[in-house]
Amino acid sequence: MTEGIMGLMNDRELEGVLAHEMGHVLHRDILISSVAATIASAITFLSRMAFFFGGSRDDREDRGSAAGGLLMMILAPIAALMIQMAISRTREFDADAASVKYTGTPDPLINALRKLEMGVQRVPMDDASPATAHLFILNPFRGGLFRMFSTHPSTEERIARLEQMRRSPFITA
Repeated sequence: MTEGIMGLMNDRELEGVLAHEMGHVLHRDILISSVAATIASAITFLSRMAFFFGGSRDDREDRGSAAGGLLMMILAPIAALMIQMAISRTREFDADAASVKYTGTPDPLINALRKLEMGVQRVPMDDASPATAHLFILNPFRGGLFRMFSTHPSTEERIARLEQMRRSPFITA
């Protein structure tokens, strides 16, 4: 934990955040992310190999469109990356649920997420760039392509799901 987060949050909120992070460990999210990244890399590799070596070697047969091959070489890695990011966002919801399970309530994590969100909103955009977004606890860039390729769901989505858990008679992770 950084001094900044310890100064920002009370003990219950820190407990919620740490329970969330322990949820990642218990659910083996690093392993799952590594497998997803490997599959994404394999899809990218196969699309490039298909572009360069695909088709028939016989000049009399139709080898397919070069434009189609180029399009596949561009779109396949993007699709693989989007799948990888979707898996990552799902893992975040599961870690949030683990936090609720281990703390017994969604309130500490909800409060922690709200405090983090307020901090991100105060970041001057000239201090942030897509190249440094990974250094922030919450991504300062929102919407559009940034949202599509984000590893985390929006704070609003996470809080809404956590609030649903508060109303649920059965809190599960």
